[in-house]
Amino acid sequence: MENRVVLTACIAEAEPLRYTPAGLPAINLRLEHGSQQIEAGHPREVKAAMKAVAFGAMAERLARQNIGSLWTFHGFLATPRNGRNAVLHIQDIQQN
Repeated sequence: MENRVVLTACIAEAEPLRYTPAGLPAINLRLEHGSQQIEAGHPREVKAAMKAVAFGAMAERLARQNIGSLWTFHGFLATPRNGRNAVLHIQDIQQN
């Protein structure tokens, strides 16, 4: 089974870099996306906001990025134990 996400979005919010109990760097982000997509043969303006998280060297790299900077995020979706909504787990980024 596949669970891969590629999303171009800007970093709307970033919490301070933190460390897991195991000492792994981690960061929580809120991403915002806006684009025009074709749905049922018609153009549609799409806006989306989602929570994201990164760990390790990726978290350290994201902690240095500016709010509002635009990136293409690669990762997977997972629902946290204490949550209802899926969170994007970022594995790679490319600046736009």
